[in-house]
Amino acid sequence: MSPVTTELASTTRAFLTRPHQAAFTTLRPDGTPHVTPVRFTYDATAGLARVTTRAGARKAGNVAAGGPAARVALCQADGFRWVTLEGRATVTDDPARLAEAVRRYTIRYGAAPPTPPDLVVVEIAVDRVLSLNL
Repeated sequence: MSPVTTELASTTRAFLTRPHQAAFTTLRPDGTPHVTPVRFTYDATAGLARVTTRAGARKAGNVAAGGPAARVALCQADGFRWVTLEGRATVTDDPARLAEAVRRYTIRYGAAPPTPPDLVVVEIAVDRVLSLNL
């Protein structure tokens, strides 16, 4: 599937800019789900969500172990309103991509993310957007 680059409803776009956390679901090598709270950004124009984390974190390892077919989901909720972003994910430590992830995170959350020495970014090519009450 190609990334979703179509225009989101203005209410959905606004919801995804609020400084909420999301539940990030990856699959462990044995196929069981691993869910963790994260902060993330979403670039609707590029259809790309980004999560910064440590290279040694379970979520990064799960994505790397899944190879090019690794699928993940991010679900941001506030009461009975929610948006889920699904897609294929990759992990990178490319300096330009990390800088863009940090820049967007800082804008969304008003402070830079933690910067451990093994910082990486999980990039999600979003191909499905689900929502309720937006």
